[in-house]
This record gives sequence, structure tokens and C-alpha cells, in this order.
Amino acid sequence: MSHRPPSMGVDDSSTPIGAADRCDQYFGIDHRLLGLVALACPAEAGQKRKTNNTDQEEVTMTTPATTKATAKITVAKYEPVNYEEPAAGPVLSRIHVEESFSGDIEADGVVEFLQAVRPDGTASFVGIERVTGTIAGRSGSFLLQDSGTVEGAIVSGDWFVIPGSGTEELTGLRGTGGFRANLGEGADVTLDYYFE
Repeated sequence: MSHRPPSMGVDDSSTPIGAADRCDQYFGIDHRLLGLVALACPAEAGQKRKTNNTDQEEVTMTTPATTKATAKITVAKYEPVNYEEPAAGPVLSRIHVEESFSGDIEADGVVEFLQAVRPDGTASFVGIERVTGTIAGRSGSFLLQDSGTVEGAIVSGDWFVIPGSGTEELTGLRGTGGFRANLGEGADVTLDYYFE
């Protein structure tokens, strides 16, 4: 069976057909079975679809109120290992880091980074860190997902709390933030957080 589109305004059959039937021929389906096709193809020629704005349900998105936490990171262990060193192109490395937070976040962190180091010394990295301690006196642990860069003597990036990773008094923790440091120095970090 051929499903060629009908000619515009011309009916090849001996029986007149309406606009909806022409749509059936074009799509090869019964428009009554699919609401989307029925919307695209009015049941009668010349029929217009009407939009009643008063019938539309208004959807509003609310942004949770957040609290800003600031802290300083001190690195206790930094263990990079290259796992691919091609003749040309960035070197790939894996970095194990153990560090401590002080400030609004009082905690210990352990993180594994994957990093690509370009020949000019700049780098891009991603990582996941488990942070165990307290935020504003609430204790537990949570995971941060990081991404960042090394440009010149500056390490910087962004992170967010992985949904569902909070434990104990930090259950339901959500948030985003970032970090910045001079190479070889402690990082200044922020986390704008809330609880679900």
C-alpha cells in the first residue's frame, strides 16, 4: 500500500474526504488514535484550534532558600599517578587526595581525581569526594562531585552535593559551590546548601 502525501486541495478518489482524512493518509494512521496527530490535523477543513489562556495551569518553580558555608581546605596527602603518557597530547593521571576542612564545614575529605595535563602545564580534572564531619554543627557525611582547571598557578572549580548522598544529620543535603587556591596553598571553598 502506498502512503504518498495527498495533493494539496485535490482529491484523487471518487469519494470526498475531509482534512482529518487527508491527515490519516499522510501519516498512515488513524488520527483518532493519537491525540497529537488529532491536534495537528483538525477534524474539519478550516477549523482553528483555540487556546483559552484561562484554562492553562500555571506552573511556578520555587528556589529553596540556601545558607552559604565557607571553609578552608588543607591538603594532607597528594598522590598523583600517571596512567597514560602518549607521545603527543595530554597526559592522563589519577590523583588520590586526603584533606581537611575548617570553618563552617569542619570535616575530613578523601577524593579521587582524574586529570588531563596538557603540554603547556594547564589541566582539567574531575573528581568525587566523600566529606565526613559537620556543617553548622550537623554531623554526617556526603559526596561532592568536582570539576575544575589548573591555569598558571591557580586551581579553581565548581562542585555540587550528589543527591541522596547525605547521611545522619546531613540526610537530604543539597547544594552547589566552588573552590579556588594558589598551587601549593590551601583552598578557599564555598557551599550554598539546603536540606530537602
